[in-house]
Amino acid sequence: MSTAPVRVYIARMVGLPIFDPQGDQVGKVRDLVAAVRSEVSQPRVLGMVAEVFGRRRIFVPMTRVTSIESGHVTTTGLINMRRFEQRPTETLVVGQMLDHTVTITETGVTGTVYDVGMEQARDRDWVLSRVAVQEPGSTFRRRGQTHVVEWRGVDGLTRQEAAQGATHLIAQLAEMKPADAANVIHDLPQARRTAVVAAMTDERLADVIEELPEEDQVEILGHLEAERAADVLEEMSADDAADLIADLPPETAARLLELMESEDAEDVRRLMSYAEETAGGMMTPEPVILGPDATVADALAHVRHPDLPVSLAAMVYVCRQPLETPTGKLLGCAHVQRLLREPPSSLAAAAVDSALDALRPDATIDQVASYLATYNLVAAPVVDDSGRLLGAVTVDDLLDHMLPENWRDQEQEGTYG
Repeated sequence: MSTAPVRVYIARMVGLPIFDPQGDQVGKVRDLVAAVRSEVSQPRVLGMVAEVFGRRRIFVPMTRVTSIESGHVTTTGLINMRRFEQRPTETLVVGQMLDHTVTITETGVTGTVYDVGMEQARDRDWVLSRVAVQEPGSTFRRRGQTHVVEWRGVDGLTRQEAAQGATHLIAQLAEMKPADAANVIHDLPQARRTAVVAAMTDERLADVIEELPEEDQVEILGHLEAERAADVLEEMSADDAADLIADLPPETAARLLELMESEDAEDVRRLMSYAEETAGGMMTPEPVILGPDATVADALAHVRHPDLPVSLAAMVYVCRQPLETPTGKLLGCAHVQRLLREPPSSLAAAAVDSALDALRPDATIDQVASYLATYNLVAAPVVDDSGRLLGAVTVDDLLDHMLPENWRDQEQEGTYG
């Protein structure tokens, strides 16, 4: 009695942990690589693109994969850690096949690819065997009918000029952290990247751009219409937006600043007035700022905001009016750990560390690093000569400036074994 081949759908594999034989996790599945030559013969799956430590993407040959379960992948444990570089003869299943517009040859139905299935052939090679296709919905809220057909049963999937949207890849990216989504976008072919960027919301695109290398940031912003580019910059943190605008041609930078909301543009211009490698150039102008009459309960409510970075949520800054940077005189900083030990109805000002000196905007990177290390802080206030709060420097701001410019792309040679 013959046994039906095991079939695995690739979109569902994205994010699965990869383990070695000892049960230690070595990475996560990000995509699969196939050698696609025609729509007739089933393409051979060459391997997986895995994300390992340092957010680096490597290639794991299918010959190193010993099992694919519902919740994880197991390998032989011997993996080459060289960064993955796609060859012209290779196709990324998730990155380049999902959202292709295809036609089911038997029925003439047209739809988009939302998943691709693979199975092991008799020679133990993994091949692409099924294509999951979704028809357009009849109404705005109703999804279209789905079909799962054999690989050779669709037309248009292997044509480079075929129409390709981004709906299903966007759904995959939405489940990733911005840094992981940035890695996927960084490795996409230019045309595919443009389609994906066009389909992303301004807020999500801003989060992802902040995690990309500078060249990618400039390239993506350069392909956007000026109005949308300005909208995306408004969604970015002011310090990251200032760094990006500083890398643009002066005419482009001036145009985008004119299109931005006046308050956002003012924050960016103020940050750009400081030297890049100083506390003023690195700081975030929107830390958690409270007035002298704010209670501990008020402070804790502010730091619970889900969009607030961890480093900014570690400390609140009590200032006199006005409470937008540059504020009135800084009265002191209150650590969240201290606030948690105080009655909710007490004043946050009573818990401030008034003895902590603040940084000046011209403090160098080394001075900022020394300050944070000396006082065991993840964030520090930056004030002007009058003691007004200008912003806060966080440890992640510092690391972004201390690491080499190409740290996101640096290869770390080695072999896991």
